[in-house]
Amino acid sequence: MNKNIINILLSFSFIFIVLLSACDDTLTGIDSILIPTTDISYNKHLQPVFNAKCTNSGCHDDASRSGGLSLTSHTNTTLDFLVVAPGLPQNSKLIWAIEGTGVNIMPPFGYPALTKNQIEGIKTWVKEGAKNN
Repeated sequence: MNKNIINILLSFSFIFIVLLSACDDTLTGIDSILIPTTDISYNKHLQPVFNAKCTNSGCHDDASRSGGLSLTSHTNTTLDFLVVAPGLPQNSKLIWAIEGTGVNIMPPFGYPALTKNQIEGIKTWVKEGAKNN
């Protein structure tokens, strides 16, 4: 190969690596915020996660309502008892989806995954009655 082509390829590779390493995939720190193990607040703990990982992707916002579900508010999130069955996380399609045990696994490949803490927080919120707090 021509020495100039090799230098150009190396330069592009270096630039690509620098740009890639500069990317912050934590979605403005949402993954660093821990959800408590009890007394989960929908508004304080869960809505920020839904906003960052579910509604901003153009999937579960009010306009798109992918799968017929909007996660933009407590009312929308709990509208269907089959999606969120208060007190019964084992019967809630939302829990099946985020745990990867349902037919529709969320988030789909290529989108930022929920952390284990976020999954457990959502599950605990449903178990605690899916309160609007």
